[in-house]
Amino acid sequence: MGMQSVSHLSIVPVVYNCYLDFCLLGHHYMPTRWLEFQRLFSRQIGFSLLLIGLYRINIMQNLEALRQSTEIERLLGSVRSIAVVGLSPKENRPSNMVGRYLLDVGYTVYPVNPGQTIILGQTCYADLLAVPFPIDIVDIFRNAEDVLPIVEQAVSLSRRPRAIWMQQGIINETAAELALNNGIFVVMDRCIKIDHQNLIRK
Repeated sequence: MGMQSVSHLSIVPVVYNCYLDFCLLGHHYMPTRWLEFQRLFSRQIGFSLLLIGLYRINIMQNLEALRQSTEIERLLGSVRSIAVVGLSPKENRPSNMVGRYLLDVGYTVYPVNPGQTIILGQTCYADLLAVPFPIDIVDIFRNAEDVLPIVEQAVSLSRRPRAIWMQQGIINETAAELALNNGIFVVMDRCIKIDHQNLIRK
């Protein structure tokens, strides 16, 4: 795929130079009819260059998605403990379903919810600082505007987590940048349960 991308890009300057030479000759020998032809040919060249650009962007996006999926697979296959921030005691809530799934597949789950004492049979903690055990992943079920303080707590831990995971629909670029600057892998807008099913239990 990489070789194909390079070959498409390398032909662009060649085509463009031929086009310029052709324009000079046409303008000299057929000045009247040349302008109409030039406009048509320019549109075709522009459209071709646009397609090549879009093709390259698509390749780069696919490579980035593959790279991230590979890193996520490696992460989920090597960690043991996950703090689920915003874990609800209600069985029909997505956070509860995800927490239950993580327990079922063998992870140690630390519920983080200041309004609860026990969720899914596990001791519940008021915040990340109250968890007395090392945390590998901080899985966040909170509104995007509430994520930054959680990440600030995560980076202040004596043993920082390996990853900050913002569930589907949750994106906070400022929090992500803070985590990345402190050497923490970041996942945004993805479901840890779905990724585990697709990448680990495939």
